[in-house]
Amino acid sequence: MKKARTLLILTLLLSSILLGSCNLPTEGSAADADATTIAATSGAVFTHAAETALVSGIPSATSIPSATPIPTNTLIPTSPPPTATNTPIPCNRAEFVKDVTYADNAEVPAGTAFTKTWRLKNTGSCTWTSAYVLLFDSGEKMGAPTVGTFTTGTVAPGAMVDISVELTAPSTPGTYEGKFKLRSPENIVFGINANAQAPFWVKIVVPSPTPTPTNTVEPKADLYITQIEYSPAAPKQGDLVTVKISVYNGGNLDAGAFNVEWYAAGPTLGCTIPVAGAVAKGGHVVSCTYTYGGWNHAYETKAIADSANVIAESDETNNTKTQTLDVSPP
Repeated sequence: MKKARTLLILTLLLSSILLGSCNLPTEGSAADADATTIAATSGAVFTHAAETALVSGIPSATSIPSATPIPTNTLIPTSPPPTATNTPIPCNRAEFVKDVTYADNAEVPAGTAFTKTWRLKNTGSCTWTSAYVLLFDSGEKMGAPTVGTFTTGTVAPGAMVDISVELTAPSTPGTYEGKFKLRSPENIVFGINANAQAPFWVKIVVPSPTPTPTNTVEPKADLYITQIEYSPAAPKQGDLVTVKISVYNGGNLDAGAFNVEWYAAGPTLGCTIPVAGAVAKGGHVVSCTYTYGGWNHAYETKAIADSANVIAESDETNNTKTQTLDVSPP
C-alpha cells in the first residue's frame, strides 16, 4: 500500500514539472532548459523516494545468513580385546571312569576274599609310571596293603588304567567302605575330581548269615561261584589272561575236595582247578591262565563249582556262574 502511494506522488510531481516547463524563459535552448529542469527535479524526486523508503522501513538489502559450520565426527577410542589366559593342567590328577568289579553296595559274604578293580583316567599332565602307587586313605581297610604298585608300565595323560587291590570282607554283617588315593614319586598324594583331592572307594555289604532252621535238617554244604575276574580286564587276542574264580560254601557243613571248571567260550574248556575243600560259611579264590587265539567282543565264559558233582549240597542249582568277556584284536 505504501509503495502505491509513493508511485502516485512521483507521477503527480513529474506531471507538474512537465506542465511548468512550457512557461520557462526562452533564454538559451528550450531543450537545454528542459533537460536541466528534469534532471534537477528527478534528483529531488529520487532523493525524496529514498528518504521515504528509509522512513517507511522498506529494507534496502537482504542480508545473507552466515553458513553454519558442519560438525566433524569424533572417533571414540576402543579398548583392546582381553588377552586369553591358559589355565595350566596339574601334573597329578585322576578321573574315575567306572567300577570294573564290585559296584557300590555289592554283597560279599563274611570272610570272603575278593578283588576290587577301578578304572581310572590320567587327566593330569604327567605320565604315571611304576613309581606311582595306590595308597589306602581312610575307612575300612579290609586287609588292603597300605601302599601298593598298580602299574608296571606307563599311563600317559589321557590314557586309562585298571587298578586292583586284594581285599577280604569283614566277618561281621554290615556296610563297609574303604577309600583310596594315588601317590606320585615326589610323595604328592592326589585323587579324583577337578581338585584332585577326592578319594575313590570300595563299598560292600556283608549280609547277615542265613538263620539256622529250627527243625532238624541234615547239614549240607552249598557251593557256588561269587565272582569271575580277568587280568587284564579287557584282553586282546594273544594276551595271557589270568582268571580268578571266587568259590563260596554257603552251607552249614564243610565240603570236601572238589573241582572248579572254567570255560573260555561256550563249550571250550579253559582249565580245571582242584580245590582241597571249603569250610562252612567260607571260601577260596582259585586261578588259572588262558590265551585267546581269536577275538570276539562277546565271549560267554562260565565257571562251575563241583563240576563232577561229588559234594552233596543243599542246593545243586546254583553252582554255575556265566560272564561275558570282550577280547579285542591285537
